[in-house]
Amino acid sequence: MANTIIMEPGPQQRASAAPAAVAHGASGIGFENVSVAYGGQTILESLNLNVRPGEIVALIGPSGSGKTTALRAVAGFVQPRTGRILIGDRDVTRLPPYSRNIGMVVQNYALFPHMRVEDNVAFGLRARGAGADVIRQRVPECLGLVGMSKYATRYPRELSGGQQQRVAIARALAIRPQVLLLDEPLSALDAQIRRSMLDELARLHRSLPSLTVLYVTHDQTEALTLANHIGIMRDGKLIAYGDTQGLYRHPPNRFAAEFLGRANVLAAQQLEPLADGFARVRCGDGFISGRNHHGLTAGSACYVCVRPHDLHFEPRSPDANRVTGVVRSVQWLGELHDVVLDVGGKTVRLTRAQLARPPEPGTALSAHFDAADVTLVPEGEGHG
Repeated sequence: MANTIIMEPGPQQRASAAPAAVAHGASGIGFENVSVAYGGQTILESLNLNVRPGEIVALIGPSGSGKTTALRAVAGFVQPRTGRILIGDRDVTRLPPYSRNIGMVVQNYALFPHMRVEDNVAFGLRARGAGADVIRQRVPECLGLVGMSKYATRYPRELSGGQQQRVAIARALAIRPQVLLLDEPLSALDAQIRRSMLDELARLHRSLPSLTVLYVTHDQTEALTLANHIGIMRDGKLIAYGDTQGLYRHPPNRFAAEFLGRANVLAAQQLEPLADGFARVRCGDGFISGRNHHGLTAGSACYVCVRPHDLHFEPRSPDANRVTGVVRSVQWLGELHDVVLDVGGKTVRLTRAQLARPPEPGTALSAHFDAADVTLVPEGEGHG
C-alpha cells in the first residue's frame, strides 16, 4: 500500500514555506546528465530525460535498473554525483526535499495511525505553515478528488488497503505539488484493487491535467495503461524511451521488445530493403518481411519482433509471413489460449481467443502473420 513522504521544514523555513501550498502551474522534470553512485558503484549513469508539463511518464525496468534512484533524485533523497535536476525552470539539484514542491507516494503505506483521515491529509499543509482557512478548503477538496469524502473522520485502521492508498494520494496532492512522484504505488494491492486504482489514477489525472507525474513501476500493464511516455531502464541506463504505443509497436532494441509486453524475438540476417518502409530478412530456413521502422541498412543483422496476438492459424493475406513448428504446450487462460511452438529450437508463442479445439502438443502447426505486424529491431541495445 502507499505511503506519502512529507518532509517537514524546520522552524526557520516554516514562514517561507507557506506559499508552497499554492501551485506554481504546470512544470516538467528535467534530468541533465544525472549520475548517482553509492559507495563508488554507479547506480544511475548519465541520465538525460525530459518529462513535459502535464504528462505521465513511467520508468520501468528490472530490479536494480536505476528507476527508483532516478525518482529519489528528483525527490531530493539522493544527491547526484554529476548533472542537474530541473523542476520547471528551477535547478533543484541541491535543494532539500521540502523546498521542491513535490508530492510523493511510495510502496509502503505509513499513514499516521493516531490521526483521522482528514488530519493525515492536512499534515503536509500544517508542516508548511498553511492557514486554517486553506486547510479547511484543501482537505475536503483533495478527499473529493480521490473519492474519500465520506471517510474523513475515520482512522487508517478502519480503511481497506485501497482506501488507505487513496488517502496517501490525497495527502500528496493537498500541498498542490508541481510534480507527483509515484514509486510502485500499487504493488502491495491485490489484482482486482490494482485494476480499480489504475482507473482512479487515470481519472485523477484527467481532473488535474496540469499535474506532471513520474511513475516508477515494474508492472508493464500499469505503464501501458497510464503513461504518455515510457522509459525502460537497465543497469543504470535509459536504454529506450518513447510514446507508449510507439515504443510497444516499434521497440528500438531486443531488451525493450522483450521487457515491454511479451514478444517473439527471432534472430535474422541479410536484410534487404523493400518499398514503403518494409524490408525482408532471412530467418532460419526462410524469409520474413516486416516494417523497417528503424531504417536498418542492407545486409544488416537484426531481430524479428512480432507480438503473440498478431499470429494466426490461417493467413489473412496472400503474402503473409509463415513459420512452422511443433506444438510444445497449450495453456488455457480463461478467455484466451496460449500456444507455444518450437520452431527450429526457438520458442514462438501465439495468443488466441478461446479455441473450441486447441491443437495437441506434439503436432505440427504453422503460424501466419502480416508484414505490417512485424518490426525489425536493431542488434544493439542503445537508447532508441
